[in-house]
Amino acid sequence: MAEQEIPDQTVFPQLKYLRPGAMIAFLEDAFGFGRHFSVAGDDGEIEHAQLRVGSGLIFLSRHHDGDRYGLSSPEALGGTTQNLCVWISDDQLDEHCRKAVNAGAVVLNPIHDSLAGVREYSCADPEGHVWTFSSYAGEPVRDPV
Repeated sequence: MAEQEIPDQTVFPQLKYLRPGAMIAFLEDAFGFGRHFSVAGDDGEIEHAQLRVGSGLIFLSRHHDGDRYGLSSPEALGGTTQNLCVWISDDQLDEHCRKAVNAGAVVLNPIHDSLAGVREYSCADPEGHVWTFSSYAGEPVRDPV
């Protein structure tokens, strides 16, 4: 078998939403994400979508009771189990936060200096997914010793 080159992105978060069409519009308006691909069901609502977030993609799909993997929208759960962290340059953070709030995001942790040494803020989208925006890009990769 031929060896494959490792792609730039190897993890693709998938989020469930009760109203994915409305949430895609929110994510585009509030956070500047871009629609890459989407598929609608027979009723016209989005069943699956891929959104461009910087150089990566996230997947969105429609919440269905009895999901075979047990995945749900935070709104259906009454809470969430994760926080998605998205890189944004520090000089764009204040405007990004203003735009998110104006679009309807709820700030959970206002802009502050983080322990990682960067400014960041966290907010929730209308269905309860939590998002943190900062210029934190992870720790440098170290060679194994």
